[in-house]
Amino acid sequence: MSVIVYFMTITDWGYNFTATRDIAKCRGDKAAVERIYSIVTTSKLALMLVSGICLAVLLITVPYFKENYLVIALSFSIVIGQTIFPEWLFQGMERMKMITILNLLSKALFTVLIFVFIDESKDYVLQPVFAGLGYIMAGIISMLYIRYSFHIKFHFAHVSDVCDSVKSGFDVFLNTIIPNLYTNFSVLLLGFWGGSVANGFLEGANKFYSIGSQFLTILSRAFFPYLSRHIEKHIVYAKIKLAITILFSLVLVFGAPILVDVVLGDSFKPSIMPLRILGASLIFHSITNIYGTNYLLITGKERLLRKITLYASLAGAISAIPLIYFFSYTGAACAIALSRVIIGTLVYFFAKKQCTI
Repeated sequence: MSVIVYFMTITDWGYNFTATRDIAKCRGDKAAVERIYSIVTTSKLALMLVSGICLAVLLITVPYFKENYLVIALSFSIVIGQTIFPEWLFQGMERMKMITILNLLSKALFTVLIFVFIDESKDYVLQPVFAGLGYIMAGIISMLYIRYSFHIKFHFAHVSDVCDSVKSGFDVFLNTIIPNLYTNFSVLLLGFWGGSVANGFLEGANKFYSIGSQFLTILSRAFFPYLSRHIEKHIVYAKIKLAITILFSLVLVFGAPILVDVVLGDSFKPSIMPLRILGASLIFHSITNIYGTNYLLITGKERLLRKITLYASLAGAISAIPLIYFFSYTGAACAIALSRVIIGTLVYFFAKKQCTI
């Protein structure tokens, strides 16, 4: 799955933001929506084909991939399903109910198949097959729904339109993949110097942080299409989300000892300080979403957002070296938090500079 996630990110290519924004702005124009739908879907299929070729080369040439070729190859079915599931179109049309229904159907199918067919350890190869089937089923149903309910047809787009689409989405794609620079690098460095126990303490803290950040990300995605059409309402959205974020952050910072003790147990006490550090950084993570994804991106400043994310991520990756070397898992949390602080501060500054929000 760690391998497949990278191919999923490539086939997404930032369309969950750029295509959602474009659909939201012209959702009353059926011809324009149909054109965007065709171009984006064709582009994603092309990116999927390139990803498949790259994966095939890796399976042939890299020893680790050769050893696990079957489960990795079967897991690629998840990429296929994700490619044909136009979540971005439903978001742009503000029909999020369909996303929920289709996701529930795919997860339900996956769960039933797991219980029925997987009985022993050797059946592990069926897991990615069932996961892929769930995604593919959701993708096929969604395309049929779009065709017969929205009356929007898919046509293979011209090569020049696909190239223009991929080129225009490049900055957003980089902005989604670059943050891995400081997060994954910190984890890798911590594992190298501190071992799996140190990584365990960091991951224990990160589990709680992820709950808050994922909820806030969902909130951001839900408001994204609406703000694409009504950017003047941004100030109201910013106040609501910041209030919710501060509440989450306070719970993580001051409730860290209780959360760790109740959920993880006494042996994870070292996770308390990293959790407090990451909990405090949640505010800056939210500011990045509020003024970056949901303002700079909507107003067409994706290149500026990419530069901010790149430089801040590099700073975080560089700072991780001494911080982790001297302070282990606490230093790793500090390096990750520092990157978020830099990104959030710069995004807020440039968003305010662009226009009075």
